[in-house]
Amino acid sequence: MRFRAAVLNRVGEPMTIDRLEMAPLAPHDVLVRMRATGLCHTDLEVIQGTLAYPLPIVLGHEGAGIVEAVGAHVTEVTPGDHVICSWNPYCGHCFYCDRGVRILCEPLKRHEPKGLLLDGTTRMTRDGERVHHFFVTSTHAEYAVVPESGAIPISKDMPFDVACIIGCGVMTGVGAAVRKAKVAPGSNVLVIGCGAVGLNVIQGARLAGAGRIVAADIDTDRRARATPFGATDIVDAAAPDVLDTIRGMTAGRGADYVFEAAGHKDAFRLSIEAVRPAGEVVWLGKINVNEDVAFRWGSLMGEKRIVRSSYGDALPKRDFPWLVDEYLAGRLMLDELITARIGLDDINDGFAMLARGEGIRTVVEFP
Repeated sequence: MRFRAAVLNRVGEPMTIDRLEMAPLAPHDVLVRMRATGLCHTDLEVIQGTLAYPLPIVLGHEGAGIVEAVGAHVTEVTPGDHVICSWNPYCGHCFYCDRGVRILCEPLKRHEPKGLLLDGTTRMTRDGERVHHFFVTSTHAEYAVVPESGAIPISKDMPFDVACIIGCGVMTGVGAAVRKAKVAPGSNVLVIGCGAVGLNVIQGARLAGAGRIVAADIDTDRRARATPFGATDIVDAAAPDVLDTIRGMTAGRGADYVFEAAGHKDAFRLSIEAVRPAGEVVWLGKINVNEDVAFRWGSLMGEKRIVRSSYGDALPKRDFPWLVDEYLAGRLMLDELITARIGLDDINDGFAMLARGEGIRTVVEFP
């Protein structure tokens, strides 16, 4: 079959909207007709060259759509199902899957960085040339092939535009607070960085019943976004007295939980300084993998716990339907995260907005 997709051919250049060919489905494949896909900073990193992937490639890893067809051995979804795509499909029987750490699934980690599916192959071509997959999803296209474990059925009452952003930014942020850190009711929470992920940490802390939720950012506009999502206090992360301010809000001890969602070495350092002794730090942001981050040794003392979270301890089959239910019940804010809706032909403009720091989430909608 032929379909339209946004293809990145060279780093730093606009993507082209091309017609690709999709190979026949393998036994565990699910073909999804995309209805909406979000533009994420991780996609932008590939475009800008700070995250290396083989080219040409179809980006996108926040997607929702309708199952069009399934492979011969697929049992968990059927044509017509509405699904959110997960960029963490898994084999279910490797060393890490057996230990419940599916984010580290060995076939995923072996093949995904090469632009391949879990079985080590691709399905997309352009005039006979192989086109690579991104995060085993490639949702910036009219159709996507994902493994069965990467197609998560959801309620048909859920709009596709808000459903798609659950697949990365929402799950990462809300899951970090609710699943990874298991924020305790009444606790003090600090969130550093009020972008899409940080705002979702804030509302995750709200859902968990946190008492005080302090939002910190260096940007005035981003700080202003935090209050509607549940922040009780706002601080300037670049202020010289920011640590004194945070400690003054937390009985002089520091926050019980600190979430770094800014992706900056200064924010990583602040996260360690601002957490109380025996508190927990969750790192969500990322910088260049070869860049050093420095800490004051004394700030690491006091039985502090530091963890890295890439997907909020997600179990997509459990968590995507839960997040959908929270939205439909009016407890999870998703519409407010979407600041622009565009068509596939305008995707380069959408990424230009993202690079300029405009808005929260841009969503591409398909007819």
